Parts: sequence; structure tokens; C-alpha cells
Amino acid sequence: MFLEIVTPEAVIFNSDVDSVLVPGVNGKFQMLRNHAAIVSLLVGGSVVIKGSNVQIEKEFESKFTILKDEYSLEINSGTIEMKDDKIIILAD
Repeated sequence: MFLEIVTPEAVIFNSDVDSVLVPGVNGKFQMLRNHAAIVSLLVGGSVVIKGSNVQIEKEFESKFTILKDEYSLEINSGTIEMKDDKIIILAD
């Protein structure tokens, strides 16, 4: 599946991923391939991305905490939409 993370400054992430864990308003939830379509609000916390072939542009690497095949990004709030194996996160 494909993940795009957009902030007010730039698109900071564009890559294929295996899973995404996000801080939803009713608690954390994870999305995998073929997840049902969803739109949700996000609260402050970590967006955790897992994947073996994740690509992050050099200029945005400092925004992520990277541990092997896991990437974490702290957000203040946002929204998420998943449809047809494409996830878009609008994050503050």
C-alpha cells in the first residue's frame, strides 16, 4: 500500500509501506493492505510506519525516528484517509 504524509510545509513522506499505526481520537489503530475505506481525525502522538522498502527524502529524515524497518513521526493532530490501498495523512 502507498502512504503520503502532508504537512503545511511540504509532502514529507511518499512511499510504499506494509503497515501504519496512527493515534485516532478513539485510540490507536493500524491499517494493513486491503483495509476498508476510512476517514478519521488524529490526535497528538506517534504515526508508526513499518516497511522493508520505505524511502524517505534526505531533507525530511530528521523528522522521523528510525529503527530498522520501523519509522516514527510525532504529530500534534491531523486527519487520515485510506481508500484503495492509498493512505493520505494531513498532519500538523
